[in-house]
This record gives sequence, C-alpha cells and structure tokens, in this order.
Amino acid sequence: MDTTLRDGEQTSGVSFSAAEKLTIAKLLVEELHVDRIEIASARVSEGEFNAVKSITEWASEHGHIDQVEILTFVDGGQSIDWMKKAGAKVQNLLTKGSLNHLTHQLKKTPEQHFSEIKKAIELAQKEGIATNVYLEDWSNGMRNSEEYVFQYLDFLTKQPVVRILLPDTLGILTPSETYEYFSKITKKYPDLHFDFHAHNDYDLGVANVMEGIKAGAKGLHLTVNGMGERAGNAPLASVVAVINDFFKDEVEISVKETALYSVSKLIEAFSGFGVPVNKPIVGENVFTQTAGIHADGDNKNNLYFNDLMPKRFGRKRQYALGKTSGKANIEKNLQELGLELNNEDLKKVTQRIIELGDKKELVTKEDLPYIISDVLHGNLYEEKITIESYVLTHSKGLKPSTTVAVKIDGELFEEHAQGDGQFDAFMNALNKLYTRKKMVLPKLVDYAVRIPPGSTSDALCETIITWQTEDNKFVTRGLDSDQTVSAIKATKKMLNI
Repeated sequence: MDTTLRDGEQTSGVSFSAAEKLTIAKLLVEELHVDRIEIASARVSEGEFNAVKSITEWASEHGHIDQVEILTFVDGGQSIDWMKKAGAKVQNLLTKGSLNHLTHQLKKTPEQHFSEIKKAIELAQKEGIATNVYLEDWSNGMRNSEEYVFQYLDFLTKQPVVRILLPDTLGILTPSETYEYFSKITKKYPDLHFDFHAHNDYDLGVANVMEGIKAGAKGLHLTVNGMGERAGNAPLASVVAVINDFFKDEVEISVKETALYSVSKLIEAFSGFGVPVNKPIVGENVFTQTAGIHADGDNKNNLYFNDLMPKRFGRKRQYALGKTSGKANIEKNLQELGLELNNEDLKKVTQRIIELGDKKELVTKEDLPYIISDVLHGNLYEEKITIESYVLTHSKGLKPSTTVAVKIDGELFEEHAQGDGQFDAFMNALNKLYTRKKMVLPKLVDYAVRIPPGSTSDALCETIITWQTEDNKFVTRGLDSDQTVSAIKATKKMLNI
C-alpha cells in the first residue's frame, strides 16, 4: 500500500492540491501498479474532502474503488459520515496499539476502547465500508505492554476486519525486534492478514521491512521518495528493488520498476521535497560512475556492476567528468557523442577536465565538444602575450570599468578604461595599452556566446569571436563558466595569433 498521499503528505511543508492528488493517485495505481493507496485522513479540511471525492469518482469509474483507503478515527461515526459523502469504501481505523498511548492520551481502559472500536466497525459494515485497523504505537506496545497487544489482537479476531495494520509509529524498531515481534504475532494468528508500516527515524526502515517480510508480513506501507513525518517512511523504490532481488522466490509483487523514477520525479516537483542525489534507485547520482577506475572496470567485463541495473528503473548509467575522471570515463562519454580522439589528444582533454574539476566546475557530457575545441586549438601559436591580471567592475548608476595588466615579451603594461559593458571596458583598456605601444588591434566583427544544449546557469560557456585584420579574418574561442572571462580567454588567443 502506498501512503504518499496520506502519511507522505505529513512531510513538513508539503501539501498537495486536489488536482495533484488525483494525478498522483492515477499514476500510483495505473502506472506503478501498487495494490492499494491510502489517500487522506477523514475530516481534515474541505480541500481534502474535495480531493478525496475527485479520486473516488475516478476510481469508481475505472474499477479501482476498493484500492482506495482513508485513515479514520474512533469518533462516534463522524469519519464514516465523511467517507460516505466522499464516496470512499475502505477505512483504516486508527486505534491505540500501546497501553501507554491508551492510558495517557485517551485515558480509557482496554475494555472501553474495544467497545468503541466494535461500534465503529459495525457502523462501517452497515454502510458497506470495509475496515482495516491500525494499532498506533504498536512497536512500543510490543516492547512495553505486550500483554495488552495480544489482548487487543484476541478481540480483533472476533471482528469483521480485513487487515490489521502494525505501525512502527516512532521508528524505534531494530531489525531483530521487527522479526521477533512479527514472528510472535504471525505464529499466534496464522490466518490473519498483517501489514507492516515502517518509519525511518534510525534509517532502518528498509532493513525492518525485510525482517517483517521474513516473519510473515502480508502487506507493506511505503511512500514515494520515503516522504513522511520526521525522517519519513520506508521508501517505495528501495523496498521494491529489495523484494525483487532478495525475495523473488517467496514474494511476488506487481509494482512496475520502470515507472519508479518518473513517478519519483513528478512527486518531487509537486511536493517541493527534494530527493537527495545519492538516494538509492531514484537519486540523480546513483547510476553515475565518477572514479576513472570504475569506468575502466565497466569496460572489462562489467567489474563494477551489481544487480541494480539502471535500465530496470527506466534510467541510464552515466560517467561523471571531473577531477577523478580517467581516460575511461571520458572515452565512455565520447562514445555516446560519436566522437573519437587519439591518445595524445585524449590526454590533453583529460588534463583539462581534471583542472576544471579542481575548480569545482561541473563538467557535463555536452561540454565535451567545447572542451575538445578549446584544448586542441589552444596550442597553434607561441604564447608571447599574457593577460597577467584584471579587475572588472559593474555597479548600478556607474559605467562598467576594467583595469588590466598585460605582459608583452616579458614587459608588463597596465591600463584602465570604461565601457558599455565589462568586456567593452576590457577592450577599451587593451586598445589604450596597444596605442601606447604603437600597435594595432584587429577589429572585432562578430561575437557569439553559447552553452551546451540542456545545460544550466553553472554550465561552461563558450565565447566565439571573429576578428578582422587588414589581411584576413579569423576566429578564436574561449571557454569558462563565466561569460566575460571566456571572452577574455578568446581575446588572449587573438593577441598571440
């Protein structure tokens, strides 16, 4: 059962609109193929009611109404009335699974609580609503008041309940406790259907789910991206992969692995709840090899592959470009672009990518053609002129200005000028300096800037400048993450040519 729309929405700062809830419900059932969805708590708000109504109308039309579940309360029938108006057919009744909660929150005896629960179940049955029962704080109940838990379960065996839902409400269980507690219950009540609802406070959610399965849990409650209160719930994608890889002989599930990533991204966008880049299965980096030795190993009998192949999840393996890149990483990316370099040129390009990585520049596959062009066209002349330093200023209400220091044949010259922009000011300062030296600069006749397709604002930027002398026209390129700096690099090449 996916509870992203109920428990997942309890993530701090997350609230889905009615339209978003309907879209997510459709995706969970028809794209991901989860068995059940818990979509809301009864009596929360008018907006929640409208969202539930739109989902139940869709579910009724498409034969999914029995897969849609609502969290309800022991409240004298108010939740049932709410459900009837919303068109829902399955309630997940929230009750107390520990003596501590029962005594201090409800201030009732077990007998009083059971009597009220019996009435709530009977009322639901009369209205054609199926009942599952949550034992809130069940994990602490097993730790501290096991006798009460079994007294309660004995009572539930006599009620028309479809499923009993056992939550680790505060995420306090260890894997060994999960197995021990679940085993005790499934052995004593072999004919009952028990679900496990794991929270992730100690980052043990997936491990606990594994132990729950081993001990006989028949259902699991999960959320997309592990959303939920505090540290969240056991994440759907990780649990699906674990079941398919480690329990395939015992457990069969219908969830469609190839849809996990696309649904994760959509819910990330709707919720504003960012997915860590290293989150298993759905994180941006989890199928990216960064170290060059790993890319090399992948070329040699897939030495660094495991069973979590990206294709299973509708994804592709990538090879990162940065300071730990080796030739193998770069060759993998070049292959995808249909490019080939000889060993000498490959070494030069590799060195440039390492330099960029040391500056913490993010280098993408799309940057490669630009880097190749910059590196392989950079050694066509002897460097006799160097731009030693410069200061670029741009302030509101003042003209941009540049101070530049240039070394020509070992002699240092400095000049200052203003212009219509930082690069214009730089060129004006350079022009003044060359005039002092009785030298003439070529004329700038065309200036173009581009970044790789699909790049972002931190992408490498290539500036292509066309220059005109008395005799001919030629082009220089500069590459940097800063547009003005890339233009200055193109200009330095021009000075030397």
